[in-house]
Amino acid sequence: MNTQKEHELINKCILQIEEKLGWGESSNWHSEVFIELSETIQKQTKILLSPTTLKRVWGKVNYNSSPSISTLNTLSQFIGYSNWRDYKNNQHNNKSSNKSIKKTLVNMPIVFSLAAFLALLFISLFSTISSNKNELTTEDISKIKFSSRTITNSMPNSVVFDFDLSNIKSDSIFIQQYWDETKTIKVNNKQKQATGIYYFPGYFRAKLVVDGNVIKEHDLFIKSNGWSASIDYDPIPKYLNPKQFVDDGLKLDDDVLSEIKSLKTPIVTTYHFINDLGNISGDNFSLETSLKNNFNEKWAVCQTTRIYIIGTKGALIIPFTISGCISNINVMLNDVYMNGKEQDLSPFGLNLSSFKNIKISVIKKQLKVFIDDNETFSARYNKSIGELVGLRYKFLGAGEVKHIKLLSATGDTVLKDNFQL
Repeated sequence: MNTQKEHELINKCILQIEEKLGWGESSNWHSEVFIELSETIQKQTKILLSPTTLKRVWGKVNYNSSPSISTLNTLSQFIGYSNWRDYKNNQHNNKSSNKSIKKTLVNMPIVFSLAAFLALLFISLFSTISSNKNELTTEDISKIKFSSRTITNSMPNSVVFDFDLSNIKSDSIFIQQYWDETKTIKVNNKQKQATGIYYFPGYFRAKLVVDGNVIKEHDLFIKSNGWSASIDYDPIPKYLNPKQFVDDGLKLDDDVLSEIKSLKTPIVTTYHFINDLGNISGDNFSLETSLKNNFNEKWAVCQTTRIYIIGTKGALIIPFTISGCISNINVMLNDVYMNGKEQDLSPFGLNLSSFKNIKISVIKKQLKVFIDDNETFSARYNKSIGELVGLRYKFLGAGEVKHIKLLSATGDTVLKDNFQL
């Protein structure tokens, strides 16, 4: 298929996604919509495409390359197909079926005569292909080496992947970096190394994918080196010096705040703490914190704020927004997803113009949220998020964190920060 036809099919797929969502014209979608789209796709497909990747697909960000095959596979799955190839074949079949059906009926005797011949031919070809196909056995896979190492302790951070694929005969070999298109790297069996770049700290799982199958994987831990902060410009964030955001709490200084207020398009700022916290269960802990949103003008009127609790196997995402904007938020408790357009998330409606005390308690995967000591929300999830490795605070615009106290199930203090330089 030529590039023009491929482009037409991608546009058709995008339109079908928009039709399924029913969120109105995509020309009116802003950054928060793409965050929601990312979460919605992950809920259905169990694959996370970053908001940045989705913006590229929808043409919101200048990007010369076509979407990667892994991205197209996920978008196809979201609208009910097995993968991108299945989607393309289906569109081709639908287009040609009306033209061919009349001809088929007229020539039915010929069709039946050819059927037997084609069946024999197919069996012969399949046998030949199968005999030449590189089938990887358990022993073959055990011999494949796949590891990674970071280059630096700061952000951005490049990762070197070392591997030996000499016994693999395939032209579809990828290193998948969990979600982002920039973290999906195509390699060949002659390579020994490949590199990828990470713009945010986090706990990732590197996967070696051959012919669509994950054959090797390992954890990849990129730490934040204490608290870090970023203005999440697309595609490359701006990293802040601690003097610009640590001041008896996490708080952006006046110059940074003025920069954000001057922007005409929405921007998210993030505080990151990703580190080894010991063997602390992400399914049994409590977090006490105080926060506020420092900007509620123009595009930041909703004061949308999210707390990310990150584990080795998943994450909990707890959002807050003013009551009038609850339709635009989503709650993610690892495998349990709640969409503000389908469920009443009014317990997360909150005016953050002044400090609010938030407590998040998890006991055996039962999560409860308290606001100023009042329980406002409770829900259970099923799949463990693993051991705790960090926190993120994300603010639409800019926000401030005054207090953080993270406790284990036994009441031991895991993290208590006084935010001193």
